[in-house]
Amino acid sequence: MTDQPDSIVLAMLRKIDQRTERMADDLQDLKVRVTGVEEGLAGVNRRLDRLEHPMERIEKRLELSDLPH
Repeated sequence: MTDQPDSIVLAMLRKIDQRTERMADDLQDLKVRVTGVEEGLAGVNRRLDRLEHPMERIEKRLELSDLPH
């Protein structure tokens, strides 16, 4: 009689353990994906930063900016 409750509790604990492992795997996957997004965004920001100086020169030449010549 006492074996029955133990086996039910153990079965529930095993299910919880399996779910926890799946969640840990999913979290690791999300971390990898977020890191990829962050690296991609950093690359975009670097490209935008490189465009800033040429854009300022174009604005000056076309007299579109308020900056002194």
